Amino acid sequence: MAIASPPDLANAEHPIQPLARTYPRGLVIEPHSHDWGQLLYAESGVMWVSTPKAALLVPPHRAVWIPPHIHHGVRMMSDLEMRNIYLREELASRIGSELTVVEVSPLLRELIRKRVCLNTSIEEVYRDALDGLLVLELRNSRSATLQVAMPANGDRRLRCLCENVLRTPSLEITFEQHAQAIGASTRTLARLFNTELGLSFTDWRRQVQLAYASARLLDCVPVSAIADELGFNLGSFSEMFRRSVGVAPSAYASQHLEK
Repeated sequence: MAIASPPDLANAEHPIQPLARTYPRGLVIEPHSHDWGQLLYAESGVMWVSTPKAALLVPPHRAVWIPPHIHHGVRMMSDLEMRNIYLREELASRIGSELTVVEVSPLLRELIRKRVCLNTSIEEVYRDALDGLLVLELRNSRSATLQVAMPANGDRRLRCLCENVLRTPSLEITFEQHAQAIGASTRTLARLFNTELGLSFTDWRRQVQLAYASARLLDCVPVSAIADELGFNLGSFSEMFRRSVGVAPSAYASQHLEK
């Protein structure tokens, strides 16, 4: 586990604070919240951002907007180059109050990169103009959420099982094995899935797998490697993805990556 270490927001004079971090695969930032809004952008790599009600998968070319006071944790699914932009609460209110994954346009990407690398001695007029454009571009970004529901206030065992699936969504771990790992019966867990999430375990895990596969495709991972990671043979995985998403996995990335 790791504790999030943002800049000294309490004593910050400027309403926008940037931060760059490098994280290894598997590292977990414990759930936390802060008074500032936060834009989390993966320059490279894939991460899950989990909240009490949902888990959002954030691949490259996407960012997650976290409004102030939203409780959230982060799990690195691969080595990750993270770029953060913190916005003071009154400025964050101009972006929106809903946690969401957004598409990162080429302009927004370059604005984030520039702001993170900006020298503190830069001319104030230049910095303020850059910040104003960054906020405007973020406000106009399109939503691109890869999201799955999470049990908000229910049984701790169900939450634990869901988090285990987020870590390892492969078919190679069965429902029975997941249940045994947390010390609950499959009958109890099946009932909890239906009452708290409105889905069966199989359907909920498929949502996780689709989100994971979509993110890995955007990370330019070969379709055969993703199928193997998820415990499918190539033909079954391609059919499942096409039936659920409407396009073949081989075509998905080219349709969604920015040119």
